[in-house]
Amino acid sequence: MQEVLSKPGYEKLPRAEQEFYELRIEDSGDMRRPGFLVKQPRALWNERDNEFTWEIPEMERWLTLQEARTCYEARRETLRAKGFTESDMDLF
Repeated sequence: MQEVLSKPGYEKLPRAEQEFYELRIEDSGDMRRPGFLVKQPRALWNERDNEFTWEIPEMERWLTLQEARTCYEARRETLRAKGFTESDMDLF
């Protein structure tokens, strides 16, 4: 599960004022510590490099996929409350 969230009308703002959040669930890939990771990196415009740069993601580990999905949805609702209501998932 993965999506990118933005604020409505972001494309009309100067790049320096745009920001995006990605939410995703990944398998931990660690046999010694099985589970699922919920990651939430943020992208901001980097004037020096003239591109969007993703920050190191906030991350949580959950034992079950259901727990990870619950966390994902809670993070999604928090971002929606901050105005990030547009999702690339809405395009499909």
